[in-house]
Amino acid sequence: MVVRLEEVHRESGDTTTLTIPYKLNSKPGQFVMLWLPGKGEKPISISGEKEGKFQVSVCAVGPFSEAVSKLKKGDKIGFRGPFGTHFKIPKDSTSLAMVGGGYGSAPLSYLAEEATAQGKKVYFIEGARTKARLLFTERMKQAGAEVLLCTDDGSEGPKCYSPDVLKTVLETHKIDKVFTCGPEIMMKKVAELSKEAKIRCEVSMERYMKCGIGICGQCCVDDIGLCLCTNGPIIPGDLALEIKEFGSYHRDSTGKKV
Repeated sequence: MVVRLEEVHRESGDTTTLTIPYKLNSKPGQFVMLWLPGKGEKPISISGEKEGKFQVSVCAVGPFSEAVSKLKKGDKIGFRGPFGTHFKIPKDSTSLAMVGGGYGSAPLSYLAEEATAQGKKVYFIEGARTKARLLFTERMKQAGAEVLLCTDDGSEGPKCYSPDVLKTVLETHKIDKVFTCGPEIMMKKVAELSKEAKIRCEVSMERYMKCGIGICGQCCVDDIGLCLCTNGPIIPGDLALEIKEFGSYHRDSTGKKV
């Protein structure tokens, strides 16, 4: 599917949100394969959907994402999807914690809006290197989430990491489930904290994907062979902790460990 962008919004110096006029019927945590002629195709998490439009938020970290970030309203973009598993909000839950790092906060912002709309209490914990890199904070406040921020340099909130904030939340509040998306070393700590507290947890674990539909095997992980484009990217925290490479390494397009 190829359409023209309806809106392009700069979230920060290196992160841009694209609004695409198409009804995906997606769920928080799923992704699309975004295509740009001459630049290739990459999996991108969906950061929101409503009123027949969906959004993706892209951080300029390589040739493809840099090219996408330079697009303007009215430019053409291709996509297919949605693909993958999604976050699941327990019907019997009342209080949820969401832990994001950097642009990993994008799918969590979509999830937080869904959760608050269902009347759930949401603690939206976000960490970044500096204040300028924090994303979606006003959007989350408007959704009704309790936003808890921290930065590596102390420019916003306490000078610590988001799992440190989660630890305090788990010690002082009753949390029914934890959701996380961001750097794997952060998510691994979140999964470990959740397991210690005996609280359900879901992580968004992504790998280099080519097909997006479970055929090529590029995103299978050691040692259990889980195919993350179909069995993931959203998986239980306990399962993630069983994966040898989780928080340790991943593989590039050739299959080499990096």
